[in-house]
Amino acid sequence: MRYRALHRLRRSLPPLRTAFAGALLWAMAMGASALLNLLYDWETPAKVRFVSLLYAAGGALAFPVGLFLARLVSLGRHWEIALAAAFVCLLAATITFTGGLFGLQYRSYYVQWHAPALTITWVFQFVFTMLTALYQFVVLGIRLYFPLGFVALAVASVWFARQQR
Repeated sequence: MRYRALHRLRRSLPPLRTAFAGALLWAMAMGASALLNLLYDWETPAKVRFVSLLYAAGGALAFPVGLFLARLVSLGRHWEIALAAAFVCLLAATITFTGGLFGLQYRSYYVQWHAPALTITWVFQFVFTMLTALYQFVVLGIRLYFPLGFVALAVASVWFARQQR
């Protein structure tokens, strides 16, 4: 039983070249999606660059994880399942990683008003600051993925499903 699970995990690991190239392309697509949405009438150019780079970094971190999860879910199944797995796993990984990076950046601003590290008060402040940041990301940040990020997600999902045949 354990051998079979380890074998499945090993088979689900994407090739290093695919993971690296995909992460680079995914980062460019997610960064471009944010940049496209922020280009007109939004803050300063430095802030636009920072947010675009944050989305690109989230995409770069998310792609190998999303690809691994999609391969794990769709291993040995029909292309329809591979398409759906890629869509859901890449979407979830991208939102999770980018939201996490946004939360850490948000937290770094508020750290000066928080209690000393690793105290009970600090833990509560950390948790609630991160939850607030993730809420703001979901409410305000998800829109930066449309329309370019959604198109990239559809293209990547179709590419993945074709590779799984």
